[in-house]
Amino acid sequence: MFIDSDVYKVLEAVSWELSRAEEPALRQFLVETTDLLRRAQEPTGYLNTWGQLVAPQAHFDKLTSSHELYCAGHLIQAAIAAERGAAFSGLLEVAIKLSDHLVDVFLDQGHPGIDGHPEIETALVELYRETGLERYLQLASHFLEGRGHGRIGHTAGLSYIQDHVPFRDMDSLVGHAVRALYLECGAVDLAMENDDVTLLRAAIRHWEDTAQAKTSITGGMGSRHSHESFGDRYELPADRSYNESCAAVAAIHWNWRLLLATGERRYADGIERTLYNAFAVSTSVDGTRFFYSNLLQRRPDHLDGVDTAQRSEWFDCACCPPNIMRLVASLSSYLATTRPSELRLHQYMCASLRAPAAAGQFGITVRTDYPWAGHITCEVTQAPPGPFTLALRLPEWAGCAAINLDGQPTNAPLQDGYLILRRRWQVGEKVDLELPLKPELMQAHPRADALRGALAVRSGPLIYCAEAVDQAEDVEIDGMVVKPGAVLAAQPCDKDGIGATVAVTVEASTPAGSVPGVDAAGALYQPVGGSAEVNARDVPGQLVTIPYFQWANRGAGAMRVWLRADR
Repeated sequence: MFIDSDVYKVLEAVSWELSRAEEPALRQFLVETTDLLRRAQEPTGYLNTWGQLVAPQAHFDKLTSSHELYCAGHLIQAAIAAERGAAFSGLLEVAIKLSDHLVDVFLDQGHPGIDGHPEIETALVELYRETGLERYLQLASHFLEGRGHGRIGHTAGLSYIQDHVPFRDMDSLVGHAVRALYLECGAVDLAMENDDVTLLRAAIRHWEDTAQAKTSITGGMGSRHSHESFGDRYELPADRSYNESCAAVAAIHWNWRLLLATGERRYADGIERTLYNAFAVSTSVDGTRFFYSNLLQRRPDHLDGVDTAQRSEWFDCACCPPNIMRLVASLSSYLATTRPSELRLHQYMCASLRAPAAAGQFGITVRTDYPWAGHITCEVTQAPPGPFTLALRLPEWAGCAAINLDGQPTNAPLQDGYLILRRRWQVGEKVDLELPLKPELMQAHPRADALRGALAVRSGPLIYCAEAVDQAEDVEIDGMVVKPGAVLAAQPCDKDGIGATVAVTVEASTPAGSVPGVDAAGALYQPVGGSAEVNARDVPGQLVTIPYFQWANRGAGAMRVWLRADR
């Protein structure tokens, strides 16, 4: 019922690609598909394959599961991308005609329905921004404020579709993770356009709870395979983590909107963590296979099934690959923001950036091997005559940084997590930022029961994992134990199947029993106490870890993000 949305996501991705370089095949796809949509669209503006071919007499009658408004939202977003990225207005004409029909049905005629899958809200706000027509903003508000009153209904329960409590009264994200995150995006957009402080505060409250108790160390969200949903607070199992790839996309969208709304570094940090881990792991090195869900542990005897631990070329429910596609195609939009006389750099990638200044433009070229190395160079390519501010994010994980201007140490005060450089710039000047990349061991909050007694490896923005293929023949990753003070060593290398990487070796051991009096080869459950002699035969060794996003490219095998810890 929602397969139209996958076509729209591809159209959005194609449109962003055309903003960088003209590709005849891509433009032909955009033009021909738009023509198909125009011819398929009903005179009223209604457009939906399922609604027109399967249930032509039941438009908007089954919104709990029909995804009619969800598909419309993706069409609107694709149309705006085509207008802005590809300088093509044909798709926007189709989207406006459909959107006007929605206004007529849901505002003018008073249809009481609300879609079971949020997405239309954020799309309508963006359409308002593109056209300036208030009716789209009003309809987005109507849909958001209509949730939480039990009007949608679902066999999985009201919380599954975020209809259990009004948005402003919600304390914690529940239900289907992607639905919840798309709703959050729409709420932040509405809060900004309507200057709605209470709505923004609610979204921030939800973010803080999610960051504290419902997010995997990789930035992944949605811990339950059941209903692809959020679990309870601190319910974060490694071996049963779901962390849908679409949820990673939605989490980046949510963090981006909150960053725009508040300017706070923590949201840029959230984008970075999700991007390099929960999102990057979704796609194979060769770009042809995808994860739908993203486990943090695969046991040696794991049986692939619904929760496969291998990437697939495609899915019956194909929401993730085109969602990945549209984020990659629009990634340049998430790097930086501007304020009057300021360019604020949030993410570190090779790029050329320009920002308006009081007289002229300020431009920089960014060069870096980040996240493999912590060195970032910003060279000034355009300089206005007056003072201008370049603000560089200091990631929370870094703690400190060294910064040079044309090779000389310079003072850059830290304000709200950003290093501030304000001066009269000259073309050719270079700013060098050095972030201290070093591997370290991480532990989880003690209330995260599934992660108690485990440690994870982090280096800069990257979370690491131990994969069986990288270990010595006599090393079983599930049997190795890491001490909190273990020595970690990073080494750049090339590995067949994944290419360049920075591997981190972790000092570990193979104990007979990691708890005094427990025989590792004995019964599953044993009484506390007994002889501790079984601990006297620890065998020193090491684990090789690689960035989590690179795992599962060399066949099926065991993997762990969270390593057994010896306390």
